[in-house]
Amino acid sequence: MSKIAADGLYDCVSFLLVRDGQMLLERRADDKELDPGKVAIPGGHMENGESELQALARELEEELSVTAKDSRWFCALLYRVGSETQRLHYYLIEEWDGDIMALEAAEVFWHPMDDPSVLDIEIDRQALRELERVRAILSVR
Repeated sequence: MSKIAADGLYDCVSFLLVRDGQMLLERRADDKELDPGKVAIPGGHMENGESELQALARELEEELSVTAKDSRWFCALLYRVGSETQRLHYYLIEEWDGDIMALEAAEVFWHPMDDPSVLDIEIDRQALRELERVRAILSVR
């Protein structure tokens, strides 16, 4: 069951896997209720009783079959989609264990970080701009 905050927002985690100047993106499945078929940064809803880090670990396993070796929060943004307002907690992941597989998305693929135009969702493009802004603080490779 999705976690709904006291303020009526749905808390979600989004995970930006990065390697060699590229980011892992997903093309959402056409049967998804929210943003079907769109190219996005992967993520998912937090469940009741979960912390952000617990949700992050669960969603990484459910969606990509990987475990993060490190994760760094870099921003939280609000996103209105359908009848739902989401609070997206974005995490940067540069090291992980496991072989990436698309378990819920139509496909996942690597794309250059310096070209956010492929993203269909504006809030994900905004998250990339925020990552660029705080890059020196986070010591992103």
